[in-house]
Amino acid sequence: MGDLHMGVEAEAINDSSSDNHSKRVDIYPLSCYYFGSKEAIVFKDETLSDRINRMKSNYAAYGLRTSVEAVILVELFKHPHLLLLQVRNSFFKLPGGRLRPGESDIDGLNRKLSRKLSASEDGNETEWQVGECLGMWWRHDFETLMYPYLPSKAKKPKECTKLFLVRLPESQKFILPKNLKLLAVPLRQVHENHKTYGPIISGVPQLLSKFTINIVDI
Repeated sequence: MGDLHMGVEAEAINDSSSDNHSKRVDIYPLSCYYFGSKEAIVFKDETLSDRINRMKSNYAAYGLRTSVEAVILVELFKHPHLLLLQVRNSFFKLPGGRLRPGESDIDGLNRKLSRKLSASEDGNETEWQVGECLGMWWRHDFETLMYPYLPSKAKKPKECTKLFLVRLPESQKFILPKNLKLLAVPLRQVHENHKTYGPIISGVPQLLSKFTINIVDI
């Protein structure tokens, strides 16, 4: 009985150690990464009304729209920074995008990250280290804002956005479309800054509160 108890105890310690390791996020200096450019991505010029009509058309054809976005951290000035894309020198967004019909979350996020942050000029896909889902945001109707919950009365939500933690290796190349900027923004600046970054991005620091962020000195 004693040996069995010790074995169970050792297993519990190992599980705890593994869990603690999974809750640690190692981040590396921004200077470890190379940034280049490639051909620009074509964006649609559309009004809010155009976008709503497009969402309605896509919903009628494919049902719930699902998007996946990456939470990627680097170190700068001894503080964790969040990588954000800036589109047309105006609004900010997390790297990612909409899934194709039948596409899995992981495959879709890998595809979107390779397209927008491709590690090579020719767009060859890179296997990104996609981790756990940090949170989900829902659009209850076509014209409503997105919320981090789904009320019971919302039987047919129109859109779901999932945020995934993506861990970077010690070194990597980022090749961006010429009309996109990749910015490293301090987490403390993002925190609850709804006006500048919107509700999803400004809520990221709270989603990361369960993790230990380990700054790796190179």
